Amino acid sequence: MKKVLFVILSVLIISACGESNASKPDTVLPTVPASYADLTNPLSADAASAGEKIFQSNCATCHGSGGHGDGPAGAALNPPPKDLSVLQVQVSDGYLFWRISEGSPGTAMVAWRGILSEEQIWQLTAYIRTLK
Repeated sequence: MKKVLFVILSVLIISACGESNASKPDTVLPTVPASYADLTNPLSADAASAGEKIFQSNCATCHGSGGHGDGPAGAALNPPPKDLSVLQVQVSDGYLFWRISEGSPGTAMVAWRGILSEEQIWQLTAYIRTLK
């Protein structure tokens, strides 16, 4: 029973992680839909501490504890998870909010909208902005 539970949990974790490898400088990022394009984070930088907790419990398995795309579950993903420390300097708040909310088709990155609140997604965005 424990083995079956472990396999199910592993599949769920892996399916909740990863994105295409757009952290490479030569990768073209998709255009942000108009409904997200002009969004800016309404929370202050202080929201990053709450975002870090959300990140560590939901994202670090794939993206790694420092967001470098080197999490233990991410090693099995194709395409691998993005290096968020690189991505965050390339994209807008709207892009980050869009990808966290809607996921990334063709990757293991799932949509977190409906799982996380809008405020939690903005907190994650604030935290991702701190990654180096």
